[in-house]
Amino acid sequence: MLLLRSCPLASPARLTKLGALASAGFLFAPALAWAEPSPALDRFSFSVGAFSADPKFNASVSSPYGALRTRDLEPGRVTMPRVTADLLIGDSHGLSFDYYRYKRDYFGQAAGSDSFGGFGTLSAVGNANINVKLDFAKLSYKWWLGSGNTVFGLGAGAAYYSIDVGTNANVAVNGRIRTLNEDASDNAVAPLLELGVRHAINPDLRLFADLSGVRKGGGRFHGNIYNASAGVEWFPAKNVGVVLAYGVTNIDLARESSTAETRVKVKLHGPSAFVKARF
Repeated sequence: MLLLRSCPLASPARLTKLGALASAGFLFAPALAWAEPSPALDRFSFSVGAFSADPKFNASVSSPYGALRTRDLEPGRVTMPRVTADLLIGDSHGLSFDYYRYKRDYFGQAAGSDSFGGFGTLSAVGNANINVKLDFAKLSYKWWLGSGNTVFGLGAGAAYYSIDVGTNANVAVNGRIRTLNEDASDNAVAPLLELGVRHAINPDLRLFADLSGVRKGGGRFHGNIYNASAGVEWFPAKNVGVVLAYGVTNIDLARESSTAETRVKVKLHGPSAFVKARF
């Protein structure tokens, strides 16, 4: 049985610290004597839209009573708000910002077993309720190579994430009922690497592809987040257009405490649609 909640749009007050940093970078970038950039790039652009993803969810909780693991679950499509912005400084340097939120609740059966020294193998089975909320933002510097209709980008920067994981499980362990309650939240900044390519068929019709990765070690949560996407931009008006893309996101985060280890794996894949303004 699955209990699902809708994902509300994040208000401006809830944007992360990287959002404020991105705004500062966009507002106070130095005025330069710019040459004409590649037609695949904009001086400044801002996009607002949503990522409609079909998730695959997997979670596990290991405790002194045993281990609970869900199978790979497909809890149904989820729509996540997403905001992006890009600023070009000079001909080939720029800043890039991206924000999205993932939120999902899972309720259902989970089972598992572990071997403990002196106790043999303990089998655990029960109902688990796992709530996951992830806010993710990234700010990166990009160096664009090329000046024609096709340019390649190399990026490095920082990703900020805020994650909340709540676990509540009633576990039957070898005939005895145990209750496991774990709530954890954390926020951190982690290094980010990016690759990108842009191609202009003409100034109003362009193709793009992006790949980025974040890896976080240490802290209460650790793991990695990877994103890949490809799509098309079309501008029926000079400064306003639409963006259609297909993306894949892989989230693998673990949290360790004195009583339990919680691990959440989420794979998201699906289309995105944005309204984009360029200047």
